[in-house]
Amino acid sequence: MRRLLPSLACLLLAVTACGGGGGDGSGGQDPIKVGLIVSLTGNYTPLGSEDKKAVELAVEQVNAQGGLLGRKVELVARDDKTAPDQGIVAYNQIKGEIDALIGPVFSNSALAVEPLAQRDKMPYLSLAPAQEQVEPIKSYIFVTPALSSMYAERYLQYIQAENIKTIAVAWDSKSAYSVSGHASMVALAPKYGVTIAVDESYETTTSDFSPVFQHVRDSKAEALVFWGSGAPGVTAAKQYVASGLKTPLFLTASQASKLWLEPMGAAAEGMTVQSAIGVVGDSLPAGKQKQIIEQMAKPYQQKHGYPPPQFAQDGYSASLLLFEAIRKANSTDKAKVQQALETMDLITPNGRFRYSATDHSGLSPEFISVNTVKNGQFVPTEWAKEQLAKTVTAAG
Repeated sequence: MRRLLPSLACLLLAVTACGGGGGDGSGGQDPIKVGLIVSLTGNYTPLGSEDKKAVELAVEQVNAQGGLLGRKVELVARDDKTAPDQGIVAYNQIKGEIDALIGPVFSNSALAVEPLAQRDKMPYLSLAPAQEQVEPIKSYIFVTPALSSMYAERYLQYIQAENIKTIAVAWDSKSAYSVSGHASMVALAPKYGVTIAVDESYETTTSDFSPVFQHVRDSKAEALVFWGSGAPGVTAAKQYVASGLKTPLFLTASQASKLWLEPMGAAAEGMTVQSAIGVVGDSLPAGKQKQIIEQMAKPYQQKHGYPPPQFAQDGYSASLLLFEAIRKANSTDKAKVQQALETMDLITPNGRFRYSATDHSGLSPEFISVNTVKNGQFVPTEWAKEQLAKTVTAAG
């Protein structure tokens, strides 16, 4: 029977049921080693550092309950320095000692590591949302954040509900996440009766977005959707305010964190920002989804002094998925863990994952929220509140 709620109490029961044995003949008391490759230096440091904090929390929690299969879980972390080649270096450093891998958060690094993990038959839960990771399916590669295409579709659903017919899109041509999101938005726009009046690319190093804003001002666009991660999200949003452009700015989930809110300050008020469902857990009705969000959010807030941002949700969700797969497999045997992941049905802070042999992303757009910034907080729009309430109620 598939489990929907990955409570640590359930994991503890699994330990008892297994009698403390490793289940794979590898020595019952040896630690289960989980590899973590994230950006701890470079442009994506703010993202990777939050992922690491969340994975560390998940490991602490499961170890406090006795570990997995009677064994402690040990984290083996490396920095990809926000560079694909360094992601490869990091993977090669640890591949021989780990049982599974989480990360990277930088899509370009994730895409660089992916073929190596697949070659080595390493269960790999990516923290990056680029579409190419799971299209086509690679048997050992799974994605934890909602895919770029899902964020694109969720925005188009909201745009249609708001009766917006014409939009502008700006996207980072050097970011796999941004490129995937843009391509999906272009492909899906006709389905929702939306016309893209301005289609503007930029590069991650761009420091002046005034040409983009001028092109939007000269168009009939009723909203500007900005695809970008890291520094461009802050730079563009600040310059948008300074430009006086009245066309509403829509930002994706890469900005759903204090790492964007704090440098923006009061200028962020009223902007529209997507996020995973876990970011707005306080706004959800009671149920299994809210319960698992609180399992992470409360201790995270106590430990770090602020609510878990988007990237932390991804890291914690990946950890729960991996822990549950090891429990279901009753082993750290890589092939058995891969098979367990392909039959996974689990509620996490990112939503309900339903992996299968033909779906290694597992999520669907209804677990994405569209928010407004109010008093320095992400608050679901009225449309999102209604949609999320239906989603949570369906989960029980």
